[in-house]
Amino acid sequence: MAAETRTILVVEDEQTLRETLAYNLTREGYRVLDAGDGRTAIDVARRERPDLVLLDLMLPEVDGFAVLRTIRQEMQSSILILTARDSEAEIVLGLELGADDYVTKPFVLSALLARVKAVLRRGDRPAGAGPLREHQIAFGDFVLDRAGRRLRQGMREIPLTLKEYDLLELLVTHPGEVLAREVLLEKAWGYDFAGDSRTVAVHIRWLRAKIERDPADPRHITTVRGVGYRFEVEA
Repeated sequence: MAAETRTILVVEDEQTLRETLAYNLTREGYRVLDAGDGRTAIDVARRERPDLVLLDLMLPEVDGFAVLRTIRQEMQSSILILTARDSEAEIVLGLELGADDYVTKPFVLSALLARVKAVLRRGDRPAGAGPLREHQIAFGDFVLDRAGRRLRQGMREIPLTLKEYDLLELLVTHPGEVLAREVLLEKAWGYDFAGDSRTVAVHIRWLRAKIERDPADPRHITTVRGVGYRFEVEA
């Protein structure tokens, strides 16, 4: 099983929840590590380089945002934040710092496990992207290298998170089409997010900051109000 080769780091200061998550993830076939504070989480992540980090934002020693920032800067681990906070601003901040997704406590365990599986599938080519006819797709002064999963502007590589790449590839391979937010969630994230579009909106804003000359007046990734987004190859 693919899950048997995946390592997940559970970072949660509440011992009962941490142990419950570790137990159930182990039953699913994952190799599970755990940490009860931010400092330990950073140490373990640096040593083990996990495939996925389940990260609580409320942590002693070092807070979850600092842990998130450190992991994203130093490694390619996927990050799924766990938060009991009801503040949209904090969720958005977590996404902007590089989290792939989030789950709000309390959560249903089966839903969390499905979310973990979906995030770990992020490296797969998005479903529905169509047959791979070319390894490279040019738009504006950028080249998307699908074989290497890289974006280049001239000789410079533009750093993308794994989820940013998935979303951009999905848009680029459907030029001129209006893709609803729900479709982007299903195809790029691998599940139905029940109509919550904040995850997509944050990643779209992040992509625009990297590929648009004026992110406030985008030419490549345009918004179709009330529906979703459309990608234009020629800007």
